[in-house]
Amino acid sequence: MRTPLVATALALTTSLLTVPVAQAHHPKPPQARVWVTTPDRAELLHERPPVAFDRTSSDLTTITVDPRTTYQTMDGFGASITDSAAAVLYRLSPADREQTLRKLFDPKHGIGVSFLRQPVGSSDFTAAAEHYTFDDMPPGQTDFPLKHFSIKHDEQQILPLLRRAKQLNPQLKVMASPWSPPAWMKDGDSLVGGRLKDDPKVYDAYARYLVKFVEAYTRAGVPVDFLTIQNEPQNRKPDRYPGSDIPVRQEAAVINALGPLLRKASPRTKIIGYDHNWSTHPGDIGTTPPGEDPETDYPYKLLRSSAAKWIAGTAYHCYSGNAAAQTALHKAFPTKGIWFTECSGSHGPNDTPPQIFRGTLTWHARNLMLGTTRNWAKSVVNWNIALDSTGGPHLGGCGTCTGLVTLQTDGTVTTDAEYFTIGHLSKFVKPGAVRIGSTSYGTTGWNGQLMSAAFRNPDGTTALVVHNENDAPRKFAVALGDRAFEYELPGGSIATYTWAPTRGITPTPVSLDGATATASVNGVEAGLAIDADGSTVWTSKESQTAGQSLQIDLGSREYFNQLALDSGGQAGDFAASWSVAVSNDGVRWSKPVIGSSTGQLTTVELKWTSARYVRITSNSTGAQWWSLADVRLYR
Repeated sequence: MRTPLVATALALTTSLLTVPVAQAHHPKPPQARVWVTTPDRAELLHERPPVAFDRTSSDLTTITVDPRTTYQTMDGFGASITDSAAAVLYRLSPADREQTLRKLFDPKHGIGVSFLRQPVGSSDFTAAAEHYTFDDMPPGQTDFPLKHFSIKHDEQQILPLLRRAKQLNPQLKVMASPWSPPAWMKDGDSLVGGRLKDDPKVYDAYARYLVKFVEAYTRAGVPVDFLTIQNEPQNRKPDRYPGSDIPVRQEAAVINALGPLLRKASPRTKIIGYDHNWSTHPGDIGTTPPGEDPETDYPYKLLRSSAAKWIAGTAYHCYSGNAAAQTALHKAFPTKGIWFTECSGSHGPNDTPPQIFRGTLTWHARNLMLGTTRNWAKSVVNWNIALDSTGGPHLGGCGTCTGLVTLQTDGTVTTDAEYFTIGHLSKFVKPGAVRIGSTSYGTTGWNGQLMSAAFRNPDGTTALVVHNENDAPRKFAVALGDRAFEYELPGGSIATYTWAPTRGITPTPVSLDGATATASVNGVEAGLAIDADGSTVWTSKESQTAGQSLQIDLGSREYFNQLALDSGGQAGDFAASWSVAVSNDGVRWSKPVIGSSTGQLTTVELKWTSARYVRITSNSTGAQWWSLADVRLYR
């Protein structure tokens, strides 16, 4: 994005060369392929004509892709082949089942699901008449040697489906999560509720049980990449389905027993902790036994425990809180990974299919596709991969859940909103991809703006996912270095843009971590302009008048030669005339660079500058506020 500037002592001067037309070389601008899904189902992962990076500037809200800023490495995207999902898929003829599996797992002809979270034993989505584990005993009996351990149940339907899924997508990763230890290990001798007996022999037996499961699945052709100790360890009152209250001290004890055994038996398998909501659900707090800590800081306590050395990171669910909890944990434990491992679509009793599709698509787009990945998640995993038209079969638990695909009463298989929210990621963002920088202006709570996340694949291609939160169409631009394209997305829709590696040089961002900001108006919120979050916006909160200013203290001298003034989605709230000055002491200032803006993003070109302070001043007068969603420095 380039805005003409008035030349000053600090302006970068570039000589112009006259090139004969016959000798001029104009390389074809790079193109982005485009796939779109709309809430009215008019387009479902529909590939539109490609669009070229053929512009050097745009007045529109601009998503700036920054390949030089990198975040987490992605492991995959998907759902769970629960016992219920397997039963539904086995109701299909072999040919229809194969077609459905290809639609789900084939990276070329389907959406390339690349991550599965598999229950270790029974969950609420169980087609069997009774809940089960892999070492069930009659009441009052135990099996500490685990002589009765068997995965025979899964050999019937689940394992054949898993093996076929791995054939269709060899990059598929598998995570295992138990809903309950065997009942004989628990204080209530029941799979539903209760907790592990507080006995080191039980902790050891449970650790060995989990290792036997990993070994058995590996022998069956389905190696386990990740393992958690307990699904939702604070859900103390599950509704007629397996569940266990596992406080931090018990989870840590099991992991301390499990870690050495698993390292020897299956070094590839990483242990992940917690596997529960972004925040402790009020219902879980309310069921805390009298006198016990509700452990609302469960993941923090676990990662501070003696078991932390065995733990790769933390798994989260969506049913309480919001994805910002992931970033808070990442800041506290930056060397530990974060995986998002469960969220089910659901619906009200009177919702129509169009309402269910639209509501699920838009909520999952902003909260899961983009909310989790922009908050350090290495995976995005829904719940059931397939259900029938009644939302089942299930044995307790959720009666209004939806899957990626649905078996209808006429025998056809339809695709749900989750198929497309996962597909816009899994088809284009490959395991091993790294999330890179991209400006994003929407929020998980909905503010009607544009959200985005960008990824660089192992082969060097880029995938950019954009969601238009607004119900109305939105026009915007996508910028990569000094090239851009403009696009319009229908209201509520999702788009994935992909492009081949480019040779263009993109500037290196200057970190603003630790920087502070002040402003002559609305100074309390000045920091929102430099927090690298386009969804938080500093505004003047009053009409523009000449002399309003924002000042940044970088904390120490930094070198830079470019400044981006990004007004984001606040249409028209830019300073039409402005000046930029720098200082090393905050007292003596350079002669300002003076320029003008005509749109939402302005890039100010400077001579190479070394300074601690930057001051941006509006020279405009007008009725609109002055807004800065993001101020960025580059070198």
